[in-house]
Amino acid sequence: MKKKLLVPFMLMLTLIISACGNSESSKEESGSTPKKKEPETFTYESETGPVEVPSDPQRVVVLSGYTGDVIKLGVNVVGVDTWSKNNPTFSEELKDVAEVSEDDLEKIIELEPDLIIGLSTLKNVDKLKEIAPTVTYTWGKVDYLTQHLEIGKLLNKEKEAQAWVDDFKKRAEEAGDEIRAKIGEDATVSVIEAFGKDLYVYGDNWARGTEILYQAMKLKMPEKVKADVSKAGYYTLSTEVLPEYAGDYVILSKYSDADTAFQETETYKNIPAVKNGHVIEMQGEGASFTDPVTLEKQLAFFKEAFLGK
Repeated sequence: MKKKLLVPFMLMLTLIISACGNSESSKEESGSTPKKKEPETFTYESETGPVEVPSDPQRVVVLSGYTGDVIKLGVNVVGVDTWSKNNPTFSEELKDVAEVSEDDLEKIIELEPDLIIGLSTLKNVDKLKEIAPTVTYTWGKVDYLTQHLEIGKLLNKEKEAQAWVDDFKKRAEEAGDEIRAKIGEDATVSVIEAFGKDLYVYGDNWARGTEILYQAMKLKMPEKVKADVSKAGYYTLSTEVLPEYAGDYVILSKYSDADTAFQETETYKNIPAVKNGHVIEMQGEGASFTDPVTLEKQLAFFKEAFLGK
């Protein structure tokens, strides 16, 4: 009788030990240490102090010219300012994105952003902070490439931002070497814009491709331009003095509604760059941005204009 009871008991004990062994084996296979979960937020050191921001933002509202930085880093944008929305460079990427301003608080709430990016001049910044973490930047405080790196840090994509910066600098410098070899090391380039009824000439950090031409490509600026843009970064011109500021090559940024009557004057037609066919006309709309999407477009434009490729 005892033997009969002992057999089932031993069988049960064997099954229990086997099950425990399988359980332990399963734990070893899957790894005894649980997978570490990524934190949902991190502290970003902004100009105005530390801000707790999402580690993986999904719905970003951009109330500034940094829209292209966010787009380039592959982060979803749900609302943008009017300048970004009407920028032809972003027409495809922003076709379904809402246009908002800093005063559209209710509309921004409806967009349910998890991050808001704007300029240091933003109104209602305290109210925006109540909607979502809000980070602002002072326009021009850092150079155009450093700004993209800062956006990369904010969006937790610093490696991607750095990789683009390194690659872009290399490509722009190589193009600059080719252009200088073709037009001459001493050839000068002016960047002039027709906006409304006004004409402007720009220095080396005022968008319109100036960062690429002067900083990355190392093309020369006429001395007269260099002197007169030194304080403000740009200088207002009249048709009469235009020849004094025109380099051997002229990049002419033209808005579609600009007054271009100056191009019909003898003063303009007698500028050497005009007579030599060295005026390169560029679309004004969208040219005032310095984000990666815009810079890529401008780099391709300049390579085609100067090198035919």
